[in-house]
Amino acid sequence: MARTNKGTPRTRALGAELRQAREERGVGVRELARRLGTDHSKISRYESGQSTAPTPEYVASVLTALGVPESERERLTDMARGANEPNWVSTGVPGAQHELTTLIEFERDASQVLEVSTMVLPGLFQTSAYTRAVMTGASNSDVEARVALRQGRREVLTREDGPHFTALILETALRNPIGGRAVLAEQLRQIIDMAGWPNVTVQAIPMDLETWHPAHAGAFILFEFARSKPIVHIEQYSSAVFLHEPEDGRAYQEAAGKLRQLAMSPAETTDLIARVAKEMENSQ
Repeated sequence: MARTNKGTPRTRALGAELRQAREERGVGVRELARRLGTDHSKISRYESGQSTAPTPEYVASVLTALGVPESERERLTDMARGANEPNWVSTGVPGAQHELTTLIEFERDASQVLEVSTMVLPGLFQTSAYTRAVMTGASNSDVEARVALRQGRREVLTREDGPHFTALILETALRNPIGGRAVLAEQLRQIIDMAGWPNVTVQAIPMDLETWHPAHAGAFILFEFARSKPIVHIEQYSSAVFLHEPEDGRAYQEAAGKLRQLAMSPAETTDLIARVAKEMENSQ
């Protein structure tokens, strides 16, 4: 029996990028179907990422019909190769636009998003100033584009059908003054505000625990969906990994459960964040 790639991270990400390329050029699904001589429902299935992945040749024809530059055509055509694989390693600069586009797609479709943060605060919480501080090393034009894209991610939490977002944050990350104490204080105040949203849960993991726990192994994001398998995102220095195998999903679900048991309650967490914010403000 052929292996299905339905809903894999790479297939979903490719579909999201194809849809974005079409919408950026103001081309409707039916118009694109006319240019390609195909059925519009086929295009919609590919863009949703829930059907089998399109072939590299099909991707190239779509991008050519849309007038996408050659360098971008090559990247997305290459992305279509190996789309049958359930797991996906994406290489390049951390926080690059294509990776953020992928995360936005997963957040849009997820029913539950859980992020374990160990050194840097969750992207869905980040202020513009904190994001700029995190993205040092990129050119100014790239930074501003990434800041705008990351800020746009937060809109998913304000949708009526948006996911529930749980942030499990190592206390060390709450005290790490990336960008300076004023930047961190502003960031912490924003987390306190967002912790009051009905679909947001924030819990701190104490830094003085004397036993090993899964957060010591690194940060991760767990996306859970109503009708498909979980996806796990792990960001490295120069690459990102998306895991889709059932055993990986179960392992990270168990890790998240253990961390929830060790973490402070949401009320205790809010009190801690308020104290740290005040410490930052008083020490400027």
